[in-house]
Amino acid sequence: MRAASGLYAGVVGHVRRRPRRHALRYRIFMLLIDLDEAPALSQRLRLFGFDRAAPFSLQTRDHGDGSERPLKAQVEGHLAAAGLDYGGSVRLLCMPRVFGAVFNPLSIYFCHRPDGSLSAILYEVNNTFGQRHSYLIPAPERRDQGHIRQGIDKGFYVSPFMDMDLSYAFSIRPPGPEVSAAIEVSDAEGHILSAAFGGRRRELDDRALWRAWLTHPWMTLGVMGAIHWEALKIWLKGERLRPRPPAPAAPVTVAPAARFSPA
Repeated sequence: MRAASGLYAGVVGHVRRRPRRHALRYRIFMLLIDLDEAPALSQRLRLFGFDRAAPFSLQTRDHGDGSERPLKAQVEGHLAAAGLDYGGSVRLLCMPRVFGAVFNPLSIYFCHRPDGSLSAILYEVNNTFGQRHSYLIPAPERRDQGHIRQGIDKGFYVSPFMDMDLSYAFSIRPPGPEVSAAIEVSDAEGHILSAAFGGRRRELDDRALWRAWLTHPWMTLGVMGAIHWEALKIWLKGERLRPRPPAPAAPVTVAPAARFSPA
């Protein structure tokens, strides 16, 4: 049986529309890890490790509550608390640790029912201040041309150049031969920022990991360095800093019922 886990190589891009236009575009790769398959992948592959040192790795402590508690159990706990179906696979789309370094601005968990249908998507957001928060949104009953469209109000401080009174609109193509995730950030006057990742699937094996490392040098240099470089450019354009409020008391924000259906 073909593994659900895979490697997706592609491009991430951001376009800030106002008050000062700014755009960036980087080639990256992400791993889709079925959390049930992770231990076997770690044993089979030389270059990938699950909760062990390796050139490319997925470490439980880099996600969720930061503990060693299994990630699938953490995610299913959030689903149960929200009254959502669970018991099927949980597949995590994120960047791996590369030679010990990692920073994932956004990790996406695709949460399935026992029958294999998608129950919900959990969006896990990290900021550069060492804080983490997640948004849990039930999957809609229908898809628009294969895309899942969801929305939720911003509740967690991310960029020092963005206000808090904003909303997110997600457009997700779940992993298959391709995967894509697009986010529109808006205020009362309309769209402010668009961000998107799109990638094509490769089998997750040592050869693919080696090739991805050779062809994506930016991943080795580090996401944090790129983030601070882009922040410097935005600041030099005259954008002001916003104060950082306290982090949300709860680790997960669940979308209200009115936001469950596609936009």
